[in-house]
Amino acid sequence: MKRIDTDVSPRYAQIPTFMRLPHVPSPQGYDAVVIGAPYDGGTSYRPGARFGPRAIRGESGLIHGMGIDRGPGTFDLISCADAGDIDLTPFNMHIAMETAERRLSGLLDGNGAFLMLGGDHSLTLAALRAVAHRHGPVAVLHLDAHSDTNPAFYGGEYHHGTPFRHAIEEKLVDPRRMVQIGIRGHNPRPDSLDYARGHGVRIITSDEFAEAGPAGTARLARECIGDAPVYVSVDIDVVDPAFAPGTGTPAPGGPSSREVLSLLRHVGDLKPVGFDVMEVSPLYDHGGITSVLATEIGAELLHQYALSTVRERESA
Repeated sequence: MKRIDTDVSPRYAQIPTFMRLPHVPSPQGYDAVVIGAPYDGGTSYRPGARFGPRAIRGESGLIHGMGIDRGPGTFDLISCADAGDIDLTPFNMHIAMETAERRLSGLLDGNGAFLMLGGDHSLTLAALRAVAHRHGPVAVLHLDAHSDTNPAFYGGEYHHGTPFRHAIEEKLVDPRRMVQIGIRGHNPRPDSLDYARGHGVRIITSDEFAEAGPAGTARLARECIGDAPVYVSVDIDVVDPAFAPGTGTPAPGGPSSREVLSLLRHVGDLKPVGFDVMEVSPLYDHGGITSVLATEIGAELLHQYALSTVRERESA
């Protein structure tokens, strides 16, 4: 199956899939599969991320298969499909987590990798469980305003501030090869980063990112991650809310959309094995700018996966 041809059908027509990829509910044999995770049961402040995947797909018709002066298009290099959404209960976070893990593990049984469109960040734990089951403990490149290594609170074990704490405790990730970029803002406790730092996580604050720049920050990340399989998780609130207002916990003082996209252009130098773009809440968006940015990030991650895949194949 092929993408919808923009020479035949206008980009605003037809049922929206991510970047007009073919909709394949049960994909097998693809290099990468896009999957939606419409869920916000772990949200602590502004809800609405359950509508994120639909909004991202709606804006993704803007994006063609290649960037200017960047060589072959993504879908000339790898095969991709859109598998639709995971059907997640809005009423029970434990059931939602189990459902997501089962669906994502199933995708990895027959395909190379997935790009998950969220949805709140709690479901990254399900993704890491699925990825670790296949690859063992992985490195992590995590872009976010928040470390998400908090303990449970309000009786919620799997809220969107906990996924990487659970991942460390469950040994799904190697915290010494985990890099968190863009961390800033206010925290409930003065020691809120002690857990991550105490386990060896490399935290690059928003100020440090600004000082080092995208290329310098990418070098710092590569030094930490090395050649380990790496999961890339992008919380859209890593970007300053001037560029991405449509999110649940916005934090002023972050990098611009251009800086984040410039950083992500180095992901192909690593060994990525899975991706997500989380926390888009269209209810707080203006003119769809957050969803437009999220789809650009998703497209960039797929392109970087294509470059990494080609490199791996050529070296085999």
